[in-house]
Amino acid sequence: MYKKYCILYFLTFVSFLNAQHMVSGYVYGLENNTETPLVGASVYWENSSTGVITDDKGFFSIKHTNESAVLVVSYLSFSTVKVTPEFGVINRVELTPSESSNLDEVTITKKRAALQRSIFSSRNMTTIGSDELLKAACCNLSESFETNPSIDVNYTDALTGAKQIQMLGLTSPYILFTLENIPSLRGSTQTYGLSFTPGTWIESIQITKGTGSVTNGFESLSGQINTELVKPLLAPIFFANGYRSLNGRTELNLQGKHTFSKKWSTALFVHANQRLQKTDNNKDGFLDMPLSNQLNIFNRWQYIDAQNGWVGFMSLRYLTDQKQLGQLEFNPENHQNGTDYWGGEIKTESYDFTLKTGYVFPQRPYSSFGFQTALSQYRQDTYFGTRMYDVVYRSLFSHLVYQSIIGSTQHKFKTGLQYMADLYDEQLELLDINRSEYNFGGFFEYSYDSLEQFNMILGLRIDRHNLLGTFVTPRAHFRYALFDNKTILRLSAGEGRRVSSIFSEHQKFLGSQRQLNITQPQKPLYGLLPERAWNYGFSWIQKTVLFDKPVDLAIDVYRTEFTNRVVVDWETPTELSFYNLNGKSFAQSFQLSANAALSERIDFRFAFKSYDVKTTYKSGLKRVPLQPKTRWFANLGYTSVLSSGRLWRADATFHHIGAQRRVASLSAASKSAPGFSLLSTQLTRQFSKNLSVYAGGENLLNIKQSDAVLGSNDPFGPTFDTSRVYAPVFGRMFYIGFRFNL
Repeated sequence: MYKKYCILYFLTFVSFLNAQHMVSGYVYGLENNTETPLVGASVYWENSSTGVITDDKGFFSIKHTNESAVLVVSYLSFSTVKVTPEFGVINRVELTPSESSNLDEVTITKKRAALQRSIFSSRNMTTIGSDELLKAACCNLSESFETNPSIDVNYTDALTGAKQIQMLGLTSPYILFTLENIPSLRGSTQTYGLSFTPGTWIESIQITKGTGSVTNGFESLSGQINTELVKPLLAPIFFANGYRSLNGRTELNLQGKHTFSKKWSTALFVHANQRLQKTDNNKDGFLDMPLSNQLNIFNRWQYIDAQNGWVGFMSLRYLTDQKQLGQLEFNPENHQNGTDYWGGEIKTESYDFTLKTGYVFPQRPYSSFGFQTALSQYRQDTYFGTRMYDVVYRSLFSHLVYQSIIGSTQHKFKTGLQYMADLYDEQLELLDINRSEYNFGGFFEYSYDSLEQFNMILGLRIDRHNLLGTFVTPRAHFRYALFDNKTILRLSAGEGRRVSSIFSEHQKFLGSQRQLNITQPQKPLYGLLPERAWNYGFSWIQKTVLFDKPVDLAIDVYRTEFTNRVVVDWETPTELSFYNLNGKSFAQSFQLSANAALSERIDFRFAFKSYDVKTTYKSGLKRVPLQPKTRWFANLGYTSVLSSGRLWRADATFHHIGAQRRVASLSAASKSAPGFSLLSTQLTRQFSKNLSVYAGGENLLNIKQSDAVLGSNDPFGPTFDTSRVYAPVFGRMFYIGFRFNL
């Protein structure tokens, strides 16, 4: 097998040596002295039918023809330019806003970057721009998806305030999270890691439904979420953001950058938040939201030498976070490890280092290689009542990739090697569990890009894992366009597998008196088999016109079938069991969505989602608990431009969450929780290009779950359980904030 792949690599290498002469470069939009890569810009030879579209970084590579030596570059709302390109170097093309455009500069940026669904990619990908993140409070990554129907946000428990996101009916452990294409939020960081990336640090988020790319790993089962952070070169000289909410949360974000030269720049990001106010709106004697303190410091460096083809990033981050939860009267200094009052603390400290470098060959600008490495340590000391859980998680990731073409830019490939090491040291009550995982893998991904109709991506990777053995991961994505790209059809299929960190991923159950049942917790993988699943997907996008207004309609149908799954069984009220799947387990999702520009000032989004998610428990095949059967979503956005740099912006988002199955308790049989609706809104006044003030409200209908904490009058008794949360606990919440930048 290895000999076959060596031959394949060799033939691929020989083929690109015979590639035709190419012209490559980047297309940027220049607004307010700020450069932004233009995605989907048209690049073609004058008086010729030969053309390409820029990728997600504004990059293009086009075959040279003898018909013309002039390139024409165009983009919506920007002036079209003609350039005479240079060969053997990376060309830079800058476009400026068209003077004939009737839209204000600020409105152009919002319309173009807020929320984009990929049309030309073989993968079903949606990009959330920085302007979209401003529609909600968006204090951290877990709160960045409120206005996007692709992701569902759920409540984990009644104690920690943590939110869990879902994609295609599966929870976040089955989603591959990457930070600038470096795997993140893995292992022990799953539960609380989403709250450790501040929203003001985020430049954009790419959401890919179905199996992701083999270049990023084998762990994606339902999708991939990649977060791009603000780059030092494009960061504001100074940025400040302040936030205060009715539930007592205060937040401050500060950013600054310094440019040393045309090649070197650095940026410093500081985030701090705290909640000192005790609230108990549902009157159960427990804090609705934990008391908390967080300090998050992030420094990154950027090096770019476009003339010689080099670019690099280096980042350092330090985080400390503390939470106190439990009864209102609980005081850690007096009551820890006691039974007078029930309470707990979550203390987290982490260090992260990343290094990325890339090189584009000057004589072959369609060829490049990149190297990434990341080193992190995550430490969490936790206790819930009298139950203690501590973990130290260390991770090393290294990634080497080479990409080029085979004959022409229609045939591209990526290939490379990847190494990962994960070290866990867990202590749960009297259990002391250590495990080490090492994985070395290689991948090859071929893509065929035809601007007219058909695109495809075929990927394969081989991995050698010290606990999983040697295995192959295949993935495929297909796109077919009809009627001048007004109808887009996509198909995808692929396999994924992962190791379940059962204690870290299910910490919400520690806030209960359930007895943990696992046969061999100290054996590799806790004595359980790794999780494996196949994901199949179909997507249809239709661009049309309704009442003279452009409308995008989309249907997504996906099914994830597990060949093995770690079953989390909490059907018995006093127990929590982990065991291997013996039967069926699947997640099937259907989504119908529509995006419409009702006018130049009003945007509207709508989505309906239906889920069928079932797993075979020891008691039979059942719907997964706390998984809504249906969801409805609507978002209405309004922008009123007053004058240059000044505007009003209003947004309203509606969610209806359908009925959910609740497991049985000692006092009640298994039954369905009723559906409920959530309404949130935000109003922003932008006084200038530098200053804006915003105010908003969440859960305006004041939905509160009255029985979020079962057995609250006897927290050390057998009926105490905080894991059966299906709705908000705090109720209606208002906030206010400001943003200032230079």
